[in-house]
Amino acid sequence: MAKNFVEELRWRGMLAQIMPGTEEYLNTHMVSAYLGTDPTADSLHIGHLCGIMMLRHLQRCGHKPYLLVGGATGMIGDPSGKSQERNLLDSETLYHNQEAIKKQVAKFLDFDGNEPNKAELVNNYDWMKDFTFLDFAREVGKHITVNYMMAKDSVQKRLNGEARDGLSFTEFTYQLLQGYDFLYQYQKYGVRLQLGGNDQWGNMTTGTELIRRTLGNESEAYCLTCPLITKSDGKKFGKTESGNVWLDRNRTTPYAFYQFWLNVSDAEAEKYIKIF
Repeated sequence: MAKNFVEELRWRGMLAQIMPGTEEYLNTHMVSAYLGTDPTADSLHIGHLCGIMMLRHLQRCGHKPYLLVGGATGMIGDPSGKSQERNLLDSETLYHNQEAIKKQVAKFLDFDGNEPNKAELVNNYDWMKDFTFLDFAREVGKHITVNYMMAKDSVQKRLNGEARDGLSFTEFTYQLLQGYDFLYQYQKYGVRLQLGGNDQWGNMTTGTELIRRTLGNESEAYCLTCPLITKSDGKKFGKTESGNVWLDRNRTTPYAFYQFWLNVSDAEAEKYIKIF
């Protein structure tokens, strides 16, 4: 192992929550880890960039990154941090978006090398599309109680009337789907760690719980999150008056992109330089 990944994240201000035992495990193994991203557009925006940087540091520290494009989950929508249902996409659009995202991420991660820790791109649509509802209910649903799912913050917020339109059953099942992604990759690719933004902690721990309940308590599965970056006005990072700051020059001009970084306050600049 070259560098200590967790130490690297810590001094960069990129560590929010970490499961007990994660750091020790990373220091003694070459770990395969994944980060999920939502293919709702054919470009990432700078809000996604913190997660991509986590994967980049992971690879630089000698570990193996998996970028999971949520083709299946993108057809449903994740309630975390959202106050409304989102639009659902068809598979053609999702595939187009996936390929565009891979091209962008390839600037940060090495997908083509011969190293054992070269990056991989996977799409959960591939393993979800033929999974019947009955099989899912039997194989996944029976392991996680509704009580456990209800206790999650993302679910609570939607149920307590903070959002106008409640929580659909579709969205409620989202944490099981995300949990199954972890279980599937754990078994198929040996993925042992999930990375994500801190709003994902509830979904991520459902994954480790599902792995333990399915494969036994001695299963080694871990989670680690980065803080959600906000701007000094408290608004969501990566958004301006005119919308998202995209990585695609056709969506955000290089000039507007440059201006975004130039206009941040000194305090934010120090924070962003460490992250990016």
